[in-house]
Amino acid sequence: MARVTGIGGVFFKSRDPKALAKWYAEHLGLAAQPWGGAILEWSEDPGPDKGVSVWHVAAADTDWFAPSESSFMINYRVDDLDEMIEQLAKAGVALHKGPETHENGKFAWILDPDGNKVELWQPA
Repeated sequence: MARVTGIGGVFFKSRDPKALAKWYAEHLGLAAQPWGGAILEWSEDPGPDKGVSVWHVAAADTDWFAPSESSFMINYRVDDLDEMIEQLAKAGVALHKGPETHENGKFAWILDPDGNKVELWQPA
């Protein structure tokens, strides 16, 4: 049986795609290419798991993505969560929640300019 072997991309809509792409480049280091997206190379990830991705379906009534009203939340792996939080704070990007430490790493949450909740994760 054929099966999915990974996440091939993350795609979502925005009222102002260029501005949102610029925000992600400036604040999260996702360098947008001229075609509007960024390429994330798992080989660049320093984590011992070599960059695995999690896929999960949540119940329609979950408050996990709150306060966002989006039907999705993206989790971005980061190489240094403390430094990321510091650079976000310097740029005026407020933390929604965190940082928190769990058995599989450190987490913090922010909202992007479109109101989407973004989960930042530094693997353990």
